[in-house]
Amino acid sequence: MARVDLDGNPIRPLTICMIGAGGFIGSHLCEKLMSETPHKVLALDVYNDKIRHLLDPEDLPWNGRIQFHRINIKHDSRLEGLIKMSDLTINLAAICTPADYNTRPLDTIYSNFIDALPVVKYCSENNKRLIHFSTCEVYGKTIGCFLPKDSPLRQDPDYYVLKEDSSPCIFGPIEKQRWSYACAKQLIERLIYAEGAENGLEFTIVRPFNWIGPRMDFIPGIDGPSEGVPRVLACFSNALLRREQLKLVDGGQSQRTFVYIKDAIEAVLLMIENPTRANGHIFNVGNPNNEVTVRQLAEMMTEIYVKVSGEPALEVPTVDISSKEFYGEGYDDSDKRIPDMTIINKQLGWNPKTSLWDLLDSTLTYQHKTYAEAIKKTMTKAFASS
Repeated sequence: MARVDLDGNPIRPLTICMIGAGGFIGSHLCEKLMSETPHKVLALDVYNDKIRHLLDPEDLPWNGRIQFHRINIKHDSRLEGLIKMSDLTINLAAICTPADYNTRPLDTIYSNFIDALPVVKYCSENNKRLIHFSTCEVYGKTIGCFLPKDSPLRQDPDYYVLKEDSSPCIFGPIEKQRWSYACAKQLIERLIYAEGAENGLEFTIVRPFNWIGPRMDFIPGIDGPSEGVPRVLACFSNALLRREQLKLVDGGQSQRTFVYIKDAIEAVLLMIENPTRANGHIFNVGNPNNEVTVRQLAEMMTEIYVKVSGEPALEVPTVDISSKEFYGEGYDDSDKRIPDMTIINKQLGWNPKTSLWDLLDSTLTYQHKTYAEAIKKTMTKAFASS
């Protein structure tokens, strides 16, 4: 039976140029496209570890529908040709690790704005559709965080729920370099929007709210850089795997929402296959039902990891640490990030399904297994060479 879009029209097979296909989101999106659609993917990235299972062996049912191109988009003349060959370009490439925003602000700005410019330009000049991945960080701080601590308005959703078409983007002062990422991401959004208005670029902008699941970045030295500080959930995972205390930055009072990667990928597939409903829109993709403080997240992850690993929790599982000590000078943060889901629900009929407990259980089970296998491999190698 032919696959149809939300309006009942047949979905024609597409060629998709996916930049950053080898990362966490890209690997799950490639899996979905290979297993459930007839679409072809030109997978661009510097590494392919997370999609290697899709590329080999040759007897896979989708053999020939995914091609890996080892490309750094900063300086590769092949990029425009690959975009020209495609019906749609999806740009996932970014530096998106909070610790880097302070310590590598130039790299952060270049990666998220300057390096994305050619992609937008080639799509616009060649009349190719673009799905660009931005971030929930473009919203910055909520209006509510500027109100007095005891103000009842802090509980009013109008002051903290983030809406694509009406919420202001409020950043900290220039010396707080933590906002370099959000600022670069907002500027590329504005450029894409302007290309749409002036030159007719067909675009969709995705604002992810903490997508979580297997293969997420990263366990330092195993599936990521040996140095560096990953995002909060990966930080907590690392501490649990190594039986270390979970560090609560500034007491862990910030509030966040988390959405399961497989739910989020369903939303992206709807955007890919329903261009008339998705074009010209910015979509929040998150799960407002999975809201917790960072402290509550640490407690929940500790409880789940005890179940997954069979190991008892540490006597004192958490420790408070200042943001200056953890991230360095120039750090700042947003208090709450709760997405409004009206637009994506109206345009694409999408709603997330997976509870916070279930997505953490799935993620920690995968990470515990991966870590155990990596340790075993290291010990085997050490034993063989001794």
